[in-house]
Amino acid sequence: MSFGDPNNPYGQQPPQGQPGYGYPQQAPQGVPPQGGYAYPQQQAPAGYPAYPAAPGGYPVPGAQMPAPGGVKAARAILFILGGLQALGGVFLLLGGAFFASMFADSTNSSASDAGAVAGGVFVVVGILVIAFSLWPILTAAKLLKGRGGVRVSGIVFGALQSLFAGISVLGNLAALSSADAPPAIVVSLLFAVVSLGLGVWVIVGLANSAAAGYFQRPQY
Repeated sequence: MSFGDPNNPYGQQPPQGQPGYGYPQQAPQGVPPQGGYAYPQQQAPAGYPAYPAAPGGYPVPGAQMPAPGGVKAARAILFILGGLQALGGVFLLLGGAFFASMFADSTNSSASDAGAVAGGVFVVVGILVIAFSLWPILTAAKLLKGRGGVRVSGIVFGALQSLFAGISVLGNLAALSSADAPPAIVVSLLFAVVSLGLGVWVIVGLANSAAAGYFQRPQY
């Protein structure tokens, strides 16, 4: 259809609602352009690296946030402490069985009974130690995929570890103050100091702001 000369005021004019041919249609004033896909990227929690983003700026569905270094270190320490405690429990079980068998063939009935009781105590303590070792092992196993409850579990374990290790350090220092202290006290003191340091490390690794942001990450 021809609309005639556009300079002729008496000629038929093109409809006002149609855009001019060959020119892109402009968006209304105050409305941002909708043709692009550069949406703003979501911000990660403070002190934590940004989420992996898709081409449109949105986080990739199902993308996993990398765990902070403190969380990874705490996880490794929890595995180590749990493994050492389980190993100690096994040694207690074997020691109790050996202790009981050593006095089993004794002709002295009182000595045999005492050996059986002592062996039973070692066995019970060994079972308790092995059961307690499951706490740090299971916490470490769920740490990278868990939420705030797993983080609290690790912090509580680190606090208890530090408490008992601190008591052991004080006890060994008191034993060393005596003149006839055996050399094994020095070895026990070193183990207590290392155990105290590992417990504090777990607390620091899980209680900082980066760890808090990681455990508050969104789920997809």
